[in-house]
Parts: sequence; C-alpha cells; structure tokens
Amino acid sequence: MTVHDYEAKQLAQAFKEMTGITVNHDIIQEGDVVNKISTEMQTGHPIYDIWINDSDFIGTHPRYNDSITFTDYMAGDGKAITNPNLDLDDFIGLEFGKWIDGKVYQLPDQQFANLYWFRYDWFAKPAIRDAFKKKYGYDLGVPVNWSAYEDIADFFTNTIKEIDGQKVYGHMDYGKKDPSLGWRFTDAWLSMAGEGDKGLPNGRPVDEWGIRLDGYNPTGSSITRGGGANSPAAVYALEKYIDWLKKYAPPEAAGMTFSEAGPVPAQGHVAQQIFWYTAFTADMVKPGLPVVNDDGTPKWRMAPSPHGAYWKEGMKLGYQDVGCWTMLKYADPKKLAAGFLHAQFCVSKTVSCKKSHVGLTFIRESDIWDKSFTERAPKLGGLIEFYRSPARTLWTPTGINVPDYGRMAPLWWQNVSDAVSGSKTPQEAMDNLARQQDDVMARIQKSGVQGAWGPKLNEEKTAEYWYAKAEKDGNLSPQRKLANEKPKGETIDYDALIKSWPATPPKKKG
Repeated sequence: MTVHDYEAKQLAQAFKEMTGITVNHDIIQEGDVVNKISTEMQTGHPIYDIWINDSDFIGTHPRYNDSITFTDYMAGDGKAITNPNLDLDDFIGLEFGKWIDGKVYQLPDQQFANLYWFRYDWFAKPAIRDAFKKKYGYDLGVPVNWSAYEDIADFFTNTIKEIDGQKVYGHMDYGKKDPSLGWRFTDAWLSMAGEGDKGLPNGRPVDEWGIRLDGYNPTGSSITRGGGANSPAAVYALEKYIDWLKKYAPPEAAGMTFSEAGPVPAQGHVAQQIFWYTAFTADMVKPGLPVVNDDGTPKWRMAPSPHGAYWKEGMKLGYQDVGCWTMLKYADPKKLAAGFLHAQFCVSKTVSCKKSHVGLTFIRESDIWDKSFTERAPKLGGLIEFYRSPARTLWTPTGINVPDYGRMAPLWWQNVSDAVSGSKTPQEAMDNLARQQDDVMARIQKSGVQGAWGPKLNEEKTAEYWYAKAEKDGNLSPQRKLANEKPKGETIDYDALIKSWPATPPKKKG
C-alpha cells in the first residue's frame, strides 16, 4: 500500500535523522504477513521487532496470549517513552484493536473501507436515466439494496451496452483461485448479504464469518451448531457473487486476482462496483485517466454499499481494514522499545495528516476534519464525506468471534474457488467451509491452548432447532431461507445522500 511505502522510505529516514535509530521497514504481501506472524506465534522466535498486521487478528492474539498490550506497555515498561500527546481518543478505529478487557492490543496505523463505486457522470445522463426509469420503474441512483444493484448491472451490460463506442459493463469483480479471493469474502461480503446478527462492530452471537460466540467462546460455524457459515443467507451471498461475476463483469474478471482487478474500473468501461476498496482512491484520481475530468475532479463517486435481502437494521454493512502496530512478546525488549517509538512517530499528529494525504487511509478524527481535506474533498469522489458521516460506523473489521485468523482465513478462498469453478454448488462449498472451520476450532478446543476464551463447540442439532432458537431469542442468525430473495429495487440520489450527512465535526470525547 502507498501508505506503507511512504513509511518505509520517508518516515523511517526521518525517524533515523531525529533519533539515530535505523528502521528496516520490510514491505511484504498480506498473505506473507499472515504466514510469518503465525510462524513467530507458533515458534516463539522473533522474526520482526514490531509488526503491522490487520486488526482482524483481535480474536487471535489475546486468546494465544502472544502479544504485549499497548495499554500495559504505556503504563509500564514503555511509560518513559510514551508520547504524552498520542491522544488515543482521536483514533477512529481504536475499538477494533481492543479485546474484551478494554485493553488496546493493536494500535491503528492505516484504515480504509470497501464501498460502492459508480460512474457519477453516466448516472447523471438524462437519456440513461430515462431509459432506466422506463425499464425498471424507479430512478437510477445509488443502490440501497442488492436488487437495485443487480438491475443496474443488467441495465448497463445488456441495455446500454456501449458508451462513446466502447463496450461497457455493469459490474466488476475478480474470481481467480488465489488467497485474495478469500479476502473478497472474509472482508464482510456475507455481512452485506445479511448473514450475521445485529450488533457493532460485529454481530452477536453470530458474526459475518458465520461463527457463533456464546459469552466469549466460539461455539460453531455450521448451522447445526448454531452458526451461519452455511445458512441460506451465506449461500445466497455466494450465489449472487458468482451470478454477477459471470453475467455482468468483463469476461477476463473471472481469471483475475484482487491486485489485477483493482485498476480495471479506472480504464473507463465499468459502470459500478459493489465491493471497491477506498485504498484505491489515490490511483483513481490521477490526471489523464479516462475516469478523471480535465480539472482533476473524478467522473466517479463512492457511496455506502447496498445490502442483500437478508440484511436488517442494526447489522454491520461492510468491511473496514485497520492495519495496526502489534507487539509480540517474543521480541528483544530494547528493539521492541525502539519499534514502539517508531510506531508512535508514524501515527503522531505531527505526521498523521501528511500521511493521510499521501495514502488516503485515515486513522484520526482530527485529520478527517482538517481544513486541507475540506479543500481536497471535491477531487476525492466522496471519500471525505463518507469518513465524516455516521455511516462509517457500519463498516468494521473481522472481530473477536474468529479464534485463529491465520489458520481459518485460507479456508475461504479454497472453498469459494470450488463454487466459482463449478466443481461444487454454492451450498456444498459453504457446507464444506463451515465444517472445516468447526474442525479447526475443535482442534484448538482439544489442545486447550486458548484457555478460558477458546472454542467450546455446541453439540450438533437440526437447523430447525437453531432457527427457532434465534427467533425465540430475538436474534437474526441463522435465518430461514426467504421466499423472495429479490425484493423491489431501491435507490437514493447521491447528492441528496451527501447533503443529509453532518457538516461539522463531532464533539471531543471527555
């Protein structure tokens, strides 16, 4: 990511000039980060002195008791070198790095969301708007539900077909058998569909991975154990993903990975994308791109993602990636102290606003509301407006239900790819995924390594038992299969949506 390149090349050098401490900031692929940090956890031998890894590990680190909390360190061994102006209350994603004891296990370093992206200029064309209204009976706009997204995808792919002599598509995605296919789903695709339960930052008792949490113990992901990973909502989510990929995306999309598909919308032939990371913003506003006007403003906008047929108010609506500084207890204490100093420098208010302009991955409220971003907002396609809105609270990372991210995350791409290839049906793929997640949790439970917070799997019962229990308890997962998974499409005018959001910063806490 751009932000880490900036830290490695610019901030590491600046830190050395000020402190005399040399920082070797090793930038590696996310899959390698997961593998290496898992290796250090398993062997107890330090690979790095301090890490930046996703807060998606917040259910993992505390259960394995492998990390030093920032809360304890700043009050103890690191007290003398703790920045008194660190201002933790200013961090917008601090809660995502906290465990149930309220302590900060992971300190945010960068943050971005997956949102809806669309060609604002095309959506504004009177002829296109009229044709859409005539065909579907409602206005073309930002889709509120998946039904509208699907209608728009079909409309641009099969009715509009061409704009300015170029073939256009109503959807973009990727489908190659690759670890990045797993991110497509663990990064909250099921939550958008409505698979999880109510609750923020993650559904309780069932989260967007379909894992049930009773108390603080994971108790199963199969529907027969009270989970939702193979529930009707989860299967619906996978079916829609495959259906849209094959019908409405460019033919080559099915053979692309995350990194290969990311630049495609900037080529100018895609009308919308339901699952678009705001980390791509900087690459989508470069002068000369087909999706950028001559004055530097984008022809596109981003907005909150639409939700699936199973989604209800009170559920999370999407994923927010929070890369965090993480201190494992295996590091040399002197090197850990140096790493802690550098981490504080990289997130300090002195650095943070400039770093936010470089990478557009905000971690501080004060940066989001800085005058410089008010001035830059028109060229960022709605990014600033989203981060200033209350809507952002519905976008959250993987939470505490997942007891071992490193071992469980790979299961997703391995099973989803079987459904994409057609070797398994979506139901078979999700059944297999749920069973494998339960197997991992069973092994952890048997080993006892996670102690009181570890998995305690429920005995298997019928799906009907769990449906009835959810209804009796007032929960929403697992849900019964809906009779109609495609209700009427609903949209909202983008400009009206933006105007409905607050224009002044929230009051300071405390």
